[in-house]
Amino acid sequence: MSIVFERPKALSDAATHYCPGCTHGIVHRLIAETLDELDITGRTVGIAPVGCAVMAYDYFECDMIQAAHGRAPAVATGVKRALPDGVVFTYQGDGDLAAIGTAETVHSAARGEKITIIFINNAIYGMTGGQMAPTSLPGQITQTSPYGRDVQAAGYPVRICELLSTLDGVYYAERVAVDSVKNVRMAKKAIKKAFTYQTEGRGFTIVEVLSTCPTNWGLAPVKALLWLRERMIPYYPLGVYKDMGGEAQ
Repeated sequence: MSIVFERPKALSDAATHYCPGCTHGIVHRLIAETLDELDITGRTVGIAPVGCAVMAYDYFECDMIQAAHGRAPAVATGVKRALPDGVVFTYQGDGDLAAIGTAETVHSAARGEKITIIFINNAIYGMTGGQMAPTSLPGQITQTSPYGRDVQAAGYPVRICELLSTLDGVYYAERVAVDSVKNVRMAKKAIKKAFTYQTEGRGFTIVEVLSTCPTNWGLAPVKALLWLRERMIPYYPLGVYKDMGGEAQ
């Protein structure tokens, strides 16, 4: 009997700590499948800062480094410059990447650092209890915006792919989602493209993944997927925002 489905070799057999219905696990698998298919696990270094994926070092079979909150792109820059033939990626949430780590993100992109960022956007601070994040939607209820995000007081959400796509150093930027089988397949294609570009020596690549946080959204997993589809995707349109090797939307 032939095996038609199995755990990727780049994904450890450790049980994850994520909440029921969290889509981090899906993204982990897509990354691991990519490492297997490109045969790059042995020369890959992942950087995980503070956030829900803080223990990602337990879940991937490649080398992993723990970074301070928001500093993953800076650490990744140092690793890539020290190991130019290595494959270096960061795995960051929206609070980490778009708040405390905004400067590191923007300037590593502006410099065209040859790293790959996997950006998980679930519109909320997940690990620390559900506070409003830079990506929280207008009117979204969080622990620190119990009456909904007031854009007059807190400003508007930050659209990272649109922002970074204006920088000359960015080679590839795409936003995907993991709310359906079709979109999961598109997410895998984007992640594999980002890693492939890095192995070819291209510039900065980022894949933004719209993800769910059922616990802090206060929704059952299935309803969280529906909320992502009905609320997040209209505000954060999916698609390619920059692809120097192809066509941008």
